[in-house]
Amino acid sequence: MRLILSRKGFDSSAGGCPSPLFPDGSVYALPIPDARSRIRYREIRHQGLNVADLVAGLSGDCKRRGQGAHLDPDLIAAAYPREPGWRPLLGQSGAAQSHLRNQGVGVGDLFLFFGLFRAAEKVGRQWRFVKGSKAFHGFWGWLQVGQIVTVDQLAPEALPWVRYHPHLHGEADPNNTLYLAAERLQVAGAEGDLPGAGIFRRMSDGHRLTATAAPSPTHWQLPTGFFPGAGRVPLSYHHNPDRWQLDDAVCHLKAAARGQEFVLDMAAYPDLKSWLAGLFV
Repeated sequence: MRLILSRKGFDSSAGGCPSPLFPDGSVYALPIPDARSRIRYREIRHQGLNVADLVAGLSGDCKRRGQGAHLDPDLIAAAYPREPGWRPLLGQSGAAQSHLRNQGVGVGDLFLFFGLFRAAEKVGRQWRFVKGSKAFHGFWGWLQVGQIVTVDQLAPEALPWVRYHPHLHGEADPNNTLYLAAERLQVAGAEGDLPGAGIFRRMSDGHRLTATAAPSPTHWQLPTGFFPGAGRVPLSYHHNPDRWQLDDAVCHLKAAARGQEFVLDMAAYPDLKSWLAGLFV
């Protein structure tokens, strides 16, 4: 199995601010703006919240309520009106999709989505970031690949439920690809009967990537099993050995500031199996 650490949601360049970490410890990765999308922020719901209220309050821009939202990855059935047959899915295109293809990503591989988050609270009717809180990277969801579909080769009558998705309303791109979720998660050691895609209930310490007291969110603290010693191929985009540092108990990584998809072949990293299963507890 290949593990893909996939950067998704608002950040300083896409959206202009972090996504919220709520007072109860849950998070929501805000979909990035997309002028070509048929989906509007005001049409998306999350746990009883109108996502337009989150975007307007946290970004400070009320005009965004009616703007297009790139709802991708789309993992939560209740987030938006669905057609029969809907499945969680991820779209990818351009250079990022070329990277996934070149890395051999296929059916059975697992996307772990991470994003930039910051503690938020509701003040009156508005959502605001907590003063003094710092932004950090953390895992927020997953998708195990069950089927791969090339958008430009999709027959007009095929998958009618997918026609809402932003990746069907952009410019023609031979790389434009949809990753449809498997029905059930298959990760060795993961407890319970979990769906093939979803979001984590809480942002636990195990889901945080940014190290404590790190100078920036891209300074990560990982299990030692991530360290690319003994001739193992490193996490893609992280081949420079200067990015890595191994301590007795943890592995430090200066993560790439650019790039959406970082791929690791788990066959060379068996020590990470228990860590991966632990994310789903």
